[in-house]
Amino acid sequence: MHALTLISFVFFTGLVALLTWWWTHRDDTSHSTGYFLAGRSLTFPLIAGSLLMTNLSTEQMVGLNGAAFTDGLSVMAWEVMAVIAMVVMAMFFLPRFLKSGITTLPELLALRYGRSTELITNLIFLFAYAVILLPIILYSGAIGLKGMLDLPTLTGITSPNALLWITIWVVGIIGSIYALFGGMRSIAISDTLNGVGLLIGGMLIVYFGLNAVSDGQGVMAGWDTLTAANPEKFNSMGSDDQSVPFSTLFTGVMIINFFYWCTNQQIIQRTFAAKTLAEGQKGVLLTGALKLLGPLYLVIPGIIAYHLYASSGVKADSAYGQLVFDVLPAPLTGFFAAAMVGAILSSFNSALNATTTLFSTGIYKAHLRPNATDAEVVKISKGFGWVLAISSMTLAPLLAGQESLFGYLQKMNAIYFIPIFAVVLMGLLTRRVPTVAANLALFIGCIVIGVVYFVPAFSGVLENIHEFHFVGLVFVLLIAMMLIIGKLAPRDEPWVQQDVGAIDMTPWKGAKVCALILVVLVIAIYLAFI
Repeated sequence: MHALTLISFVFFTGLVALLTWWWTHRDDTSHSTGYFLAGRSLTFPLIAGSLLMTNLSTEQMVGLNGAAFTDGLSVMAWEVMAVIAMVVMAMFFLPRFLKSGITTLPELLALRYGRSTELITNLIFLFAYAVILLPIILYSGAIGLKGMLDLPTLTGITSPNALLWITIWVVGIIGSIYALFGGMRSIAISDTLNGVGLLIGGMLIVYFGLNAVSDGQGVMAGWDTLTAANPEKFNSMGSDDQSVPFSTLFTGVMIINFFYWCTNQQIIQRTFAAKTLAEGQKGVLLTGALKLLGPLYLVIPGIIAYHLYASSGVKADSAYGQLVFDVLPAPLTGFFAAAMVGAILSSFNSALNATTTLFSTGIYKAHLRPNATDAEVVKISKGFGWVLAISSMTLAPLLAGQESLFGYLQKMNAIYFIPIFAVVLMGLLTRRVPTVAANLALFIGCIVIGVVYFVPAFSGVLENIHEFHFVGLVFVLLIAMMLIIGKLAPRDEPWVQQDVGAIDMTPWKGAKVCALILVVLVIAIYLAFI
């Protein structure tokens, strides 16, 4: 059994690597546009595939299914409500980003507010990605692979700590090679190939999982058994004692989704590489359509695992890997594990690529060596990437022991998500809010959220208000502060965004209709599971 698993794993992993190399080995990645933005050549299938896979790593597959193990269907908010954010991205944010021809989000803030705002935002992103995001991707990936492939038996390594370290370093090194040698286009192509495998594998887990619930009587019988035995797990309206109460969908959850899909450099960098605005809009909206399927493979397996393992002492974040190992036939286990490794690599190399882009263009080129050549910027990006990768691989094992991986990720992300989104939104919606307002919002927002979350003397605030309502309140206060400063001490001249003519800015004709359909489907999904 383990031999078949290993063979299928190696075959699929090798096939993706070979095809990616074949399609990209002649690409010119010696200059910054080719390396960071794939020469602005991405069409909508590659944009959608890369967006989906950058999002779908094991912190999603393992973490969100782990949350579903505990709370049930209500945690689908992170998938379904994301569709609303992608509609806003396609219709409002993306045209403005592409109009300025930017490589990174802080570049837009430099145009709108000035170099100081760009530098602060770059430093926040770099710290967050290096200390929070990259280690979580590697740690969650190692935990997921351990359960799926039964790594202790497969490798003969009995020490959990040693196995964790080795798995993290193997995955991290492979991901670094993809990100640092291939550039954005190789990431987009490998993401799309792995995305196909992951979607197929995710659906197969639901199929075999429901069969296991019904003892081989079929998928529909399994669904009937699952819903009848666990009716409390199939309510879309989260209760106050769950991780995502329904009311938070309209405060912190919505704002975090907006930041993630509209202003998170790791995610949106591939949309900056769109060949045209129309291709970018189609790619983002196609991703939204695919995210509507998210509850099937990111939530339902967690509920299946609860049904099968709740009485056996399996922990929430270990349940998904256990389910995959138990229900998939050996060859398919290897195939799906390979797709999961692809998902891990996708998120890791995308975050690594985004971080090195932020450093090399936003700090090295903008502040340290303004006269640096394109070739030098790419070279320094690769060197910084290796330093960052090694530090992330060292930090990742230290995350062991978190009660809820997905909950921890959302909590840490909120610290910087909220202030950055407030600054970007005000920058695009107003013309006279000054630099000082943006810089104060970044400092105050990060400090206030961090202090309330992690300083015991102030954490009592969260006993009286849900943490997502709290970050929503902080967002509103930051917006109000920026507007007041803009009224009392506005910029001397109103900001006017210039079209640099980087690409064809003709919108996609079907964008509005597609966006409306997606919003209606989101509402329908919630109504179906009241």
